[in-house]
Amino acid sequence: MGLAWRFVMAIGFVSLLSDLTYEGGRSISGVYLETLGASAVLVGFVAGFGEFLGYLVRLASGQLADRFRLHWPLLYLGYAVNLLSVPALALAQNPAGASLLIFLERFGKGLRTPARDALLARAGDEVGHGKAFGVHETLDQVGAFLGPLVVAFSVALGGYRLGFASLLPAALLALMLLFRARGLEPSGHKRPQALSLPPGFALYLVYSALFAMGFAHFQLIAFHLGKSGAEAAYIPLFYALAMGADALFALLGGLAFDRIGLKSLTAVPLLALAASTSLLGKDPALWWAGSLLWGGALGLQESIMRAGVGRLGGTASAYGLFDTAFGLFWLLGSIAMGFLYEGSPSRVVAFSILSESLALLTLLALLARLRR
Repeated sequence: MGLAWRFVMAIGFVSLLSDLTYEGGRSISGVYLETLGASAVLVGFVAGFGEFLGYLVRLASGQLADRFRLHWPLLYLGYAVNLLSVPALALAQNPAGASLLIFLERFGKGLRTPARDALLARAGDEVGHGKAFGVHETLDQVGAFLGPLVVAFSVALGGYRLGFASLLPAALLALMLLFRARGLEPSGHKRPQALSLPPGFALYLVYSALFAMGFAHFQLIAFHLGKSGAEAAYIPLFYALAMGADALFALLGGLAFDRIGLKSLTAVPLLALAASTSLLGKDPALWWAGSLLWGGALGLQESIMRAGVGRLGGTASAYGLFDTAFGLFWLLGSIAMGFLYEGSPSRVVAFSILSESLALLTLLALLARLRR
């Protein structure tokens, strides 16, 4: 196995354990906030602002990684904050304390993600961006699939607090493996370190932002499922199914990206709007189908949308800019969905359909421009 593949696999296993930790926690954080007394508006705000905070810090951390070559220090600090905040949720006594820990978890992820993706993009220069990000995301989502299962079992045994506490061993093991992964990354001498945005990147940002705005956060979905009568132990199972679909779609999407390029991104908004329609209804059978579709959209977003940035830009700074735009519009969309949900879940569905339709039209405009 070449050096590039060794790095992809090493970081992939770190991400497997990391996702087991924080995606396990995210599978119940929305309904956990409800048990602590939060409203739908607060859940929507926490989900959206947490994501925005995590994405906003990527703009600065990407610049720091490129300018001062701080990739590994940012990885160490970011993973530590990201992972240790999750089991600490077991100690939260009110919505404010739980919200602060959710924000810290997202902040930590934001610190380390541009540096990690820039190192993966180096590997993608050698093995293919679609394959590098697709394989990484698949390993990542194996952990995201297992985490909700661990949490579901723990919740069934002792409630939500035990669910969060059970994630501490995986968090510690991920940090241990991260320290052993350093030195496996390919040399970055072929990749420029200055931010250079090629033609079409602005349209790519608009497409990504519109997709994010219409993509319902699972914390709001979990809130809806709890309000609609889903049993507590089943909610993480819906999330586990989504994470399993995420892994499969990420791998298939990565292979498709290396064959047909940015055209593969047309599937992302279509899956997202179908997922919202299914998950925000009251039919339990559609909840299972919607979880599959929601996970598929997330898997493609985490693999081929990131691969697209590698194809168009590729530096940590480019990833930071992409992530910040994505996070800002996910915040705006989540807040809007929280307010719309107070009126009716069907309003959230209509909002999602509108946003994803505009995202698809923007992508078609980008593809036409690139052809010219």
